[in-house]
Amino acid sequence: MAITAQEVNKLRQMTGAGMMDCKKALVEADGDFDKAIEILRKKGQKVSASRSDRKTSEGVVFIKTSEDQTEAVLVSLNCETDFVAKNEEFLSTGEEVVSLAFQEKPASAEELKALKLGDLTVGEKLTELVGKIGEKIDIGAYETMSGEIVVPYIHANKKLGVLVALENTDGKGEEAGKDVAMQIAAMNPVALDESEVDQSTIDRELEIGREQAKAEGKPEQILDKIAQGKLKKFFKDNTLVHQAFVKDSSMNVSQYLDSVNKGMKVSKFKRVSVSA
Repeated sequence: MAITAQEVNKLRQMTGAGMMDCKKALVEADGDFDKAIEILRKKGQKVSASRSDRKTSEGVVFIKTSEDQTEAVLVSLNCETDFVAKNEEFLSTGEEVVSLAFQEKPASAEELKALKLGDLTVGEKLTELVGKIGEKIDIGAYETMSGEIVVPYIHANKKLGVLVALENTDGKGEEAGKDVAMQIAAMNPVALDESEVDQSTIDRELEIGREQAKAEGKPEQILDKIAQGKLKKFFKDNTLVHQAFVKDSSMNVSQYLDSVNKGMKVSKFKRVSVSA
């Protein structure tokens, strides 16, 4: 049957797919719009599968927090190019997904993708978006956090997001939390403190310390002692509470928080970066 330009345009407005794709789908569906939409979705699934090995090294971080600032959800929506990361529909989809995640609190990214977003699941919605845009699009990270106060931070490029939970704030946590969140964004600590550094990292740093001391010609009997000293330096530089506070290097992060309110401390944090 003959498909008119008006019908093609109508389907394009409904789906956002390209003109030729819409025309082909309408021809295949004999002018049935519902069938044509289903054909376009199937095409999107094929596009998604064919791009499954592509790297999604671009994207945007979205955060939603509760009004009382005791809960927050972070979702990163990843894509292949910066151009798509600025696409209006890509951005609106990300906002919808993070709002749904905040509302439903699924246990994982996979469970999030199984939730309904209108008539489709989140996964189907992303597949449909792949069909329209022609790039691999997926949820890169999904994090939830709760606490006495949870402070969010999204860097200006929207590719890096932080959640930090504070306790013992006495109502003074918001500004301090923003300072610490920016510290986390800039300095990328590996853990909150030494007790949270995994054993494989500790073993690696001790081995590096021994090898460095050995290369410097230090006696065998003091290699372990030197390695322990280097490990302490690693903890100081790479765990949040011991890092020098970026706004005032005369104190560490723990001391800064204590100066704002006695006993204030970070209970947990998450840092998500969209990158290659």
